[in-house]
Amino acid sequence: MLFILPPLLPLPPLPPLSQSKTMRKKLLRYCFTIIILVSIAIGFTTQESTAMLRQHHDAPGVLRYHSQVSIKDKQRYTWQVLLFKKINPGAKQDLNLRLVGFPGVFEFFHPHSLEIVTASGKLLSASDVFATSSPAPNVGEYNLTDILPKLTEVESLQLNLPVSGKEKKILEIPKGVVTEWQLLVTEID
Repeated sequence: MLFILPPLLPLPPLPPLSQSKTMRKKLLRYCFTIIILVSIAIGFTTQESTAMLRQHHDAPGVLRYHSQVSIKDKQRYTWQVLLFKKINPGAKQDLNLRLVGFPGVFEFFHPHSLEIVTASGKLLSASDVFATSSPAPNVGEYNLTDILPKLTEVESLQLNLPVSGKEKKILEIPKGVVTEWQLLVTEID
C-alpha cells in the first residue's frame, strides 16, 4: 500500500528575542509542573503505608478507636493490620492488634504469642487474645496494652507472625504507622 504525504510546509520565522524569553519561561514552567505531577504520582505508589485513626460507637457509651492499614509482606501478600482500643466506662482499656491474612493461604497457630522486634533490636512478646477460639483461621489478635507504652522511641517494628508454612512470615510496620499507634496510646482516653 502506498501512502502519499502532503508537501512539507515552510517553518515560520523565528520570533524576536523578547518573545523567545517569554516562551522559554512558559516552557520551563510547564516542565516544572510536569515534574511535580510525576513526583506526586510516584509518591502515591510507594510502599510506605499510612494508617488513620477512626472512631466507632460499638454500643451506647462504648467507643472503639482504631488504626487500620494494609501492609504487604516480602512475598507481596496483603495483610490487614488493625490496632484498636475500646473505651467502656468502668472497664479496663485494652489495646489489641488484629492481623488478617488472605483466607485459605494463611492460618494462625493458637495459642502462640506474637514476636515483635524493634528497629533497635528489642524483642517483645504479645499474648494471643484468640488462644481458645478464633473467628477464622486467617485471623490473629494480640494484646499490646503493656507493649506499646514500652516503646520509648518511635521506630519501625517487625512482626514475626505465628502462621503455618515453611517460611517465617514477617510484617514490617513502618515508623509512620507506629507513630499513629503511639497517638492511640497517649492521646485517646
